[in-house]
Amino acid sequence: MTSARPLELFHFGFSKRQNTDWRYKQSQRVHCVDQVHHLEGLWWTQWTRSSYLNTLTPVNPFTELMNRESFIELNARDRALALLDPGTFREILGPFDRVESPWLERQGITPQSDDGTIVARGRLNGESAVVIAIEGAFQGGSTGEVSGAKIAGSLELALRDNENGIRTRPLLLFETGGVRLQEANLGLAAIAEINSAIVALRRHISVVGVIAGMVGCFGGMSIAAGLCSYLIATKQGRLSLNGPEVIEQEAGIAEFDSNDRQLIWSVSGGQQRYATGFVDFLVEDDAQAIRATAILAFENLPIVHRSEQVPAYLTKLASIDVSEDFNDGSMRERWNIGEQL
Repeated sequence: MTSARPLELFHFGFSKRQNTDWRYKQSQRVHCVDQVHHLEGLWWTQWTRSSYLNTLTPVNPFTELMNRESFIELNARDRALALLDPGTFREILGPFDRVESPWLERQGITPQSDDGTIVARGRLNGESAVVIAIEGAFQGGSTGEVSGAKIAGSLELALRDNENGIRTRPLLLFETGGVRLQEANLGLAAIAEINSAIVALRRHISVVGVIAGMVGCFGGMSIAAGLCSYLIATKQGRLSLNGPEVIEQEAGIAEFDSNDRQLIWSVSGGQQRYATGFVDFLVEDDAQAIRATAILAFENLPIVHRSEQVPAYLTKLASIDVSEDFNDGSMRERWNIGEQL
């Protein structure tokens, strides 16, 4: 077999923080999947490493791709279903409960009966879990009074479970532009409650967030994502406090062109956020890979949460000359240099 190297984008079972050695070792028993590129061929193959056999089993990459279930293409309810153990999904305050925003209709917007947020109880790898999934197709996944209360209330109930010795895993699926402008003050108050609940919960158990789809995670909810113990993202996902249109509106198109997709993803895309340490796991758009990564993320609490490292981040920022233009590669290089100071 020709020499090969692992593809950096598909380490679905391991965190960057673990400094895992991805070089191929035939005798090493590792339970993971590596995509391997044959340098002298024009095709991709995938090898499954067994935790029980010290051999490599070839898998047809095209069959693997066709059998993959896209997580991005699923709506919020189906995403929660895909992550929870089969047969354990139970929705709380679902569409038939008719808990919807009282503010949208008077502004000429048709409300949604679940206000664009799905809360599901069930089990994840046999353990009690609550999955909170935001529907990006409704009002851009924005958070208002009702949806925010559903998220905050669910996290607070999970906190009560953990305080009473009932280990309950909180998993948030972000697909949101932030606060709903039609309910701005109420949405902001709800996000403050969400953030407080996350900080309280992570003293007992990891709070895991997923940023998978094209809406991404912006505004006030990006702060909630930043407070999570671990973040999982696809390369299609985006994470930023301000969205491209907001930056262009405030700073001008010369500063940031919101139509330049390459620029946008080079700044806030999942691959960039992973490379600069703001995302812990970078996975393919595969529901089962995201589920496996979420299970792994709940195994241990981080030694130090990102939000507890403010002085370190300020030192990094102070070391970077922001007067020069950046591209995705130079941004990573300069950020990593700042990390070493």
